[in-house]
Amino acid sequence: MKISTSRSDSVFVVISYIIVIVVAFLCFYPFWFMLINSFATREAAVQGVFIFPGRGEFSFDTYMAIFRDGDVFRGMAVSVMRVLVSTVGGIVFSAMFAFLITRQKLPFRKVIYRFAIITMYVNAGLIPWYLVMRMYGLFNNFHVYWVPHMINVFFVILIKTYIESIPPALEDSARVDGAGFFKTFFIIILPLSKPILATAALFMAVHQWNSFIDNFLLVQNPNLQTVQMILFNYLRQTESIANAMRNAATTGGISDIMIQNLRNNMTVESVRNTITIIAMAPIMVIYPFLQKYFAGGIMLGAVKG
Repeated sequence: MKISTSRSDSVFVVISYIIVIVVAFLCFYPFWFMLINSFATREAAVQGVFIFPGRGEFSFDTYMAIFRDGDVFRGMAVSVMRVLVSTVGGIVFSAMFAFLITRQKLPFRKVIYRFAIITMYVNAGLIPWYLVMRMYGLFNNFHVYWVPHMINVFFVILIKTYIESIPPALEDSARVDGAGFFKTFFIIILPLSKPILATAALFMAVHQWNSFIDNFLLVQNPNLQTVQMILFNYLRQTESIANAMRNAATTGGISDIMIQNLRNNMTVESVRNTITIIAMAPIMVIYPFLQKYFAGGIMLGAVKG
């Protein structure tokens, strides 16, 4: 049966669609602008490319020069290892701590839980954090990327709430069969908590991929720099690149191949756009496969107060 709508309802629907389209365009266009200008030639980029490069204005020179420089691939490898180790470890240990907090027989259970929550609001500051990391021997060490992230209290709260929604009869039956804490956790709890764990894993992975403060402050070894730190170095050294283009001089941290390409057919802006696209691409490829867990996991984890 066709439902008739009034004129005011139709106008409201049209206006709503227009607003949504405008907002979507405003959110998408900055990424599109960076993408098309990363492929534009030097002359086209100087004139300005806003929709798509024209004939003869499309070039892969910037991407070829950056990928020819080994820093990006090395940074990608370090970033991938950081994301994998910190995300898997953070999910397992955060879920294990959340499961432990749900045990009624745990001594001082509520005190431990409240103390963990307090750490979300009370922070000693950057300098004490830096001193503690150095005291633990995490300076110029790959472990600085994952050891401090083994437990995330925000995800502990979500996972704890989700675990409390699992029927206790499942744990009781496992306990009758002789399952202990670890067996119950890995055989019963983890498989049933996939939605909230996938949600937390995606948030953790995005955070770890985009993070560079620990790299900036605690890692000076170029072989341990993440791709985000390389991006930061490129952005910070754009003026040095411009001077090298004018003076034909080399700069620290930027290869001679990149200087030559910059002088011939690339601009500083194209380098910035290209390295930004390269850093964003992996997350944008992975995100659609895990997006379905977002709403379901968060809502299921928030059923209880």
